[in-house]
Amino acid sequence: MSVSLSKSLYIKGLQCQKALWLEKHNKAVLTLPGAAAMATIEEGNAVGSLACALFPGGRKITTKSISLSQKVVLTQKWINEGVHDIYEATFEFDGVLVMVDILHKNADGSFEIYEVKSSTKAKDIFKQDVSIQYYVLNGLGYDVSDVYITILNTDFVRSGELDIKQLFTHVKVTSDVLALQGDIPANLGKFRDLLTDGLNEPDIDIGWHCKNPHECDAMDYCWQQQRGIPEYSVFNIFSLTKTSKALGLYQQGIVDIKDIPDDMKLTDKQKAKVDAWKAQKGVVNKGAIKSFVDFINYPIYHFDFETLGPAIPSFKGMQPYEKYPFQYSLHIEQEDGSLEHKEYLAIPGQDPREEIVKRMVEDIPTDACVMAFNISFEKSIIRTLANNYPAHKTHLMNIHDNFIDLEIPFQNGDYWMPSMQGHYGLKYALPATVPEMKEAYPDLDSVHNGTDAMAMFKKLGEATDFDEIAKIKSALLEYCKLDTYAMVKILNNLKVLIK
Repeated sequence: MSVSLSKSLYIKGLQCQKALWLEKHNKAVLTLPGAAAMATIEEGNAVGSLACALFPGGRKITTKSISLSQKVVLTQKWINEGVHDIYEATFEFDGVLVMVDILHKNADGSFEIYEVKSSTKAKDIFKQDVSIQYYVLNGLGYDVSDVYITILNTDFVRSGELDIKQLFTHVKVTSDVLALQGDIPANLGKFRDLLTDGLNEPDIDIGWHCKNPHECDAMDYCWQQQRGIPEYSVFNIFSLTKTSKALGLYQQGIVDIKDIPDDMKLTDKQKAKVDAWKAQKGVVNKGAIKSFVDFINYPIYHFDFETLGPAIPSFKGMQPYEKYPFQYSLHIEQEDGSLEHKEYLAIPGQDPREEIVKRMVEDIPTDACVMAFNISFEKSIIRTLANNYPAHKTHLMNIHDNFIDLEIPFQNGDYWMPSMQGHYGLKYALPATVPEMKEAYPDLDSVHNGTDAMAMFKKLGEATDFDEIAKIKSALLEYCKLDTYAMVKILNNLKVLIK
């Protein structure tokens, strides 16, 4: 029995043959893409559509109204008619179906393949992607003169109207693609042999390949369901992507932190967390926490941004993936505990940066003690704003220089609870320090994290119904407000600990 494959299945098989088998024979165990993954897909689609304008006058193979076999026939028809540029050109050879982002026909009758990626680097996995396309076209007898990966130009700065010729850059990968051709028949043979047996799932263990080059959608199945790896395991103590320690322990049959040998070489922070987990007791370094708290001056300006970082620069002066703020929340806390709240939410489709700068310099004095959770993010945004709006640079950089990071006691391990499961972000620190707010984020309507906020702000720009607009605005404001209020509560509870 001949097993048909697509470009995406071929790439999946290169990463893990078990993942390929599951995609074909047990798809129900795979995790559906979350909000972040869907946002990435949408971004990629937008970039791909825009890149077609680099080859104006072409024709697009529709993605919905006709079958794959009809797309193959239509592609051939247009080639025969002399169409020079076809978007999503569809071909089938040797049981492999591929869709070429942009197929360009040269004057001499040869063809060029352009694979468009919403990335700033021509990654090795992209070369594998385009290599199977070349294999199919070459097998069909087409003269493919060159192969390119079209990516975003990191040096591009938008000056007004979007200049797509400058936004994109074509990376020639013809030689790399040719070098990969010899491996393809053997790979296809292995994949087909594997998929012919629809009953016996391949016995492939977990490892580095689970997250490289992509996080596999079978991880929950392979890790939790099949191997019983707990939510908090040795992989949370030792990062899978940074050290072989966790994988080494797993291969010894050790996955639960309580089973880590007492004599294993660990850093002081690692040992403290391991020991605390085994004893199911928290770590509270009152001396370090007191030193942190004593450094803080009132009034405290608890501050948080929400940002977008689109692949395609939205406004003048922006580069690909440059983050810009569309919202902030500010809780001003006086020494007597009184609070004042200020906030800003941009109008979608309009450049909010200048207005947000004006509001910030009005709301935050130059000598303010400004607090954030993970200040590196807020400070990077402020530095960019300061460079873009030099009239306010001095004020903004004073704010920048006065930041205090509330994450420090948690990041340093001076406050750690087993319930935090190795994390020290705001969403973990809050329930650990303020138990009565354990459900604060889950109880929110629609927006529960930064990814949700980005998605909802985009949705706000598309909404036309008055009630829907009001609901989205309320959800965004409520979420961002909670971020800064959470900081107020965390800091106050840390103070109680050291009294």
